[in-house]
Amino acid sequence: MTLLITSPYDKYRQSSVKTSTPAQLVVMLYDGAIRFVRTAMDGLSKQDYEKTSLNFGKAQSIVSELMSTLDYSYEVSNNLYSLYEYTNFLLVEANIRKSPEKAEEAIGYLTDLRETWLQASKIAAGQVQPESAHG
Repeated sequence: MTLLITSPYDKYRQSSVKTSTPAQLVVMLYDGAIRFVRTAMDGLSKQDYEKTSLNFGKAQSIVSELMSTLDYSYEVSNNLYSLYEYTNFLLVEANIRKSPEKAEEAIGYLTDLRETWLQASKIAAGQVQPESAHG
């Protein structure tokens, strides 16, 4: 029998996932994808291509997960799908061509999308009034 010991940080992360709203979970996915792309870029700069490939792959998995969970009852989902598809293409290109520029472009899209979801989650939680409500 193995004893599983988790750090307080792991326990916090697990509980934060369990108590997060769907929009907050999406923001966490973006955080992870951005972190993996940055780690891959670090691997690129050090010519550690195993680290590069592994982390670009993790980022692609997150983007693919985001694509698979889109709700097409909302018109914006088609646009998001195209953006996710292009972001995944950039990640593949960054990995194959060892291109920090492609990775930076992907991070730009992921960061913009993260900010949009963060604002949406705050509005949904009633923490922020939408800009148009300020008059």
